[in-house]
Amino acid sequence: MFATVFSGCSGKDASQNTDNAEVTENTNEESSQAQELQSGKVDLRLWIDEGSVPNTQKMIDSFKQQYAGQADLNIAIETVEISQVREFLLGDINNGPDVYVFVDDQLSPLVSSGAIDIVPNASEIAAANLTESVEAATLLGNMYAYPMTADNGYFLYYNKNYLSESDVQTMDRILEVASENEKKMLMDMTSGWYMYSFFGNTGLEMGINSDGLTNHCNWNSTEGDITGAEVVQAILDITTNPGFMSGLDDELFEGAKNGTVIAGVSGVWAAAELKEAWGDGYAACKLPTYTCDGKQIQMSSFTGYKMVGVNYYSKQKAWAHKFADWITNEENQTLRFADRMQGPSNTNAAASELVSKEPAIKAVIEQSQFGVLQRIGNNYWKSCVEFGNIMIEGNPSQMPLQDIIDRLVNGIIANAV
Repeated sequence: MFATVFSGCSGKDASQNTDNAEVTENTNEESSQAQELQSGKVDLRLWIDEGSVPNTQKMIDSFKQQYAGQADLNIAIETVEISQVREFLLGDINNGPDVYVFVDDQLSPLVSSGAIDIVPNASEIAAANLTESVEAATLLGNMYAYPMTADNGYFLYYNKNYLSESDVQTMDRILEVASENEKKMLMDMTSGWYMYSFFGNTGLEMGINSDGLTNHCNWNSTEGDITGAEVVQAILDITTNPGFMSGLDDELFEGAKNGTVIAGVSGVWAAAELKEAWGDGYAACKLPTYTCDGKQIQMSSFTGYKMVGVNYYSKQKAWAHKFADWITNEENQTLRFADRMQGPSNTNAAASELVSKEPAIKAVIEQSQFGVLQRIGNNYWKSCVEFGNIMIEGNPSQMPLQDIIDRLVNGIIANAV
């Protein structure tokens, strides 16, 4: 099993956590009566990504020290690529780890397969974490996981030697400055992850159906304040602007280093490269607004969270919950940020001076108020590639805009393959 590192962030004010606590407070009676902590030798297995091992070992050491008088704790780390946790675990739940780290979009299949236990102290955990992270860990009123990070989103990076805080509020001004200086603003237009940002705050809707495979989508609507064709025109106005280019992170990094790119859309994983490239010019903020049919529309985003689950079939379930709680508490989320710059979901950790000094973390938290959880079927991603290429090329065949958006929507809502 190969290991990899995933990064990212998001969140809202701690005062918004009350509803989450109330939702989960009375739904965990069975789990709240978890088995008592056993004494003697206790063996636990933990699945994490390889990059997290040194940082997590510190947490294991402190956990063992904290409970040294209660049990002889032996916690074994096994490295697993975080995107494959669901696949590996559902392949053999009974022989799976006691505790595992996973991404929020894996929660539903883990719950439906019985591979994850309900959090016994859900009200306490909900009150301590950002609202969105709690919602991501909750399904049908039950909280099934301990929020760990709130950093898997995207936002705008920019070079403040060219762009001011006022400039980066609108896409129009960013492109104007880039064009005037013969520079570029970069964004990947072939990825549905980023493409969603143009549709998310328009009143048009898209999401996954109850079957968990197919999607619903009305992005091609001809009614409402904003129509699908108007969004297509707005995107074309951006992609055909001389100050814009579509590209991946590697092209963003290279452009920042050679001076051709002064702004780009990405996530916290890009922070180190861009900080090195731009030096004192390095800055980050929420996504800008863009012009659509004469209106300024705030760009939206997908958000994502990493969390910790306890295997329902763990033979040491009480200790597994205790350990999962430990590695996601305020102190250890602060440690995780200090060691690996992963954005905390814990409200106190997220509000700390240490975190507030990092522009990328501040930006992804700011952007999160305009984001939604990524819950979509596979056909969405494939359909956005073709659509994105048409946008990048500037609609060379002059296809009617309604036909373009109809084609995109038909692909998104097609039966899963």
